[in-house]
Amino acid sequence: MFPEYDVIVVGAGHAGCEAAHAAASMGSTVLLVTMNMHTIAQMSCNPAMGGVAKGQIVREIDALGGMSGIISDKTMLQFRMLNRSKGPAMWSPRCQSDRNQFATEWRYTLEQNKNIDFWQEMVTGLIIENDQVKGVTTPLGLKIKSKSVVLTNGTFLNGIIHIGEKNFGGGRVGERASSGITEQLVQIGFEAGRMKTGTPPRVDERSIDFSKMEEQLGDENPEKFSYTDTPHLTKQRSCWISYTNTAVHDELRKGFDKSPMFNGRIQGLGPRYCPSVEDKINRFADKDSHQIFLEPEGWNTVEMYVNGFSTSLPEDIQYNALRKIPGFENVKMFRPGYAIEYDYFPPTQLNLNLETKLVSGLFFAGQINGTTGYEEAASQGLMAGINAHNKVNNKEEFILKRNEAYIGVLIDDLINKGTEEPYRMFTSRAEFRTLLRQDNADIRLTPKSHKIGLASYSRLERVNTKIQNSLNIYNELENLKLEPEEINAKLDENLSSKIKQNITAFQLLKRPELTLNILRSFSPKVQDLLKNYDQESILQTEIQVKYERYIEKELVLAEKMTKLEDLKINPDYDYSSLNSLSIEARLKLAKIKPQTLGQASRISGVNPSDISVLMVHLGR
Repeated sequence: MFPEYDVIVVGAGHAGCEAAHAAASMGSTVLLVTMNMHTIAQMSCNPAMGGVAKGQIVREIDALGGMSGIISDKTMLQFRMLNRSKGPAMWSPRCQSDRNQFATEWRYTLEQNKNIDFWQEMVTGLIIENDQVKGVTTPLGLKIKSKSVVLTNGTFLNGIIHIGEKNFGGGRVGERASSGITEQLVQIGFEAGRMKTGTPPRVDERSIDFSKMEEQLGDENPEKFSYTDTPHLTKQRSCWISYTNTAVHDELRKGFDKSPMFNGRIQGLGPRYCPSVEDKINRFADKDSHQIFLEPEGWNTVEMYVNGFSTSLPEDIQYNALRKIPGFENVKMFRPGYAIEYDYFPPTQLNLNLETKLVSGLFFAGQINGTTGYEEAASQGLMAGINAHNKVNNKEEFILKRNEAYIGVLIDDLINKGTEEPYRMFTSRAEFRTLLRQDNADIRLTPKSHKIGLASYSRLERVNTKIQNSLNIYNELENLKLEPEEINAKLDENLSSKIKQNITAFQLLKRPELTLNILRSFSPKVQDLLKNYDQESILQTEIQVKYERYIEKELVLAEKMTKLEDLKINPDYDYSSLNSLSIEARLKLAKIKPQTLGQASRISGVNPSDISVLMVHLGR
């Protein structure tokens, strides 16, 4: 009935979709197995993509040839560039998405790829022979053979949904949980744990009084995620802001004795940076209010998402508390919020290519690795799909370093530090964030992706044009002289000190209060210089000029780190024989089995003195 596939992807969430698309686009035959063909690429939680650090990840996925950015651009309701008031390393794109259109567009994209087949059924086990994965098994008794398997099970592995004192099995409301895989993997030596996440109630837009809320508009000139020719957003839907109050908090406290979070029924840890509303009022008892964002779910629906009100309290408590929020007095609830507990596998059991250490050809991506968020999942799926393809074709593994991508930071953190709570990406996790900006993801990553056969030649050409344009603008600015009588009046208007002698446009651009668009209005010479270049290349040049010293400093630090990455370590190295290492270092190194000295240096519990010992014993 089935041929032998190169790659079987289990699960069709954000990680599974990117994994299937990447492997198939590189030439592998792929079977995408999902329990429900109607929930491919479902936005299980909030209908949005991007955000602080997450937006950078979406740009990186796009630069590598993934689809999350393209599909976000085609289905967005609103776009905002966050942190504009800060430096460009902090700028983070975010969009509200049409939930149904997003899923439909993803399914259509996958169906257009002739290398992808689909099968709707649960996977209950893996076929493993001699520590090598050989395929999957299903409840129908099917044995589907493959050369590699990517597990992207999301919250479905032994998932339990909690609403107040009620609980029942499920991976999402209305969808059953998946069983069998955890039990099999634990039996052969894998370590498993439990995590928790949650979602807020959905409400009827027609029952909301928006006059009592603050309107949050999209950007006046909305940008997009993809570096390709995706459509620009021409109309947008607003989001709305309200606040909880002491009456809301008092109502919520009435249900604390029935809360699965507080009475011990939920054992898994939830995301610290996206807590439930009951957790917020419990942990921050001194605060009288918390911000609530009301977000539209689509163009053609009245359903809205109550961001900031994630909860697992009884449904009557949720309803009564909601009605005490300004604007929600007459609210109608579509469905209550809930918490969900599920199995995950500590990611220290993986190699940097996301392949498991115990079973060859078996890859994990997404929430199964302890992460949270669509963007984190999608990026892992992309990397797992690439590496599964490379594995079956005997090609070199594809790994991104910490100074090359947020995706590199994410995977490096997971493998070397592990996680005991849902891992979420922040800009603060990246030590080279001036290098890892959202605007230059294509320059950083598209050449790498094209080299391995994923990013198209047209994408590479586009990047090379951008690089050349930016270089041309940079050189022309250095040679363009501006005279005092020409620009002093304009400088005075912009609260910038006047000049006494000729100055280059390059030197003037170094001033923090001036931009190329401002200089364009100063002088016809600058206007003439820029008229033949696109805004993307102009912005790239401006950032390079203004932050040149910071960029150079990070490049030097990155080069030092790269030298440690070049020092390879035998994965079977016997650390127990090195008595000069600390006991903790010996245990951690033996468990993680780092491939390089750089990786060893980032393992929690391994100190600089331990690295010095290793360098001596490695003959460095």
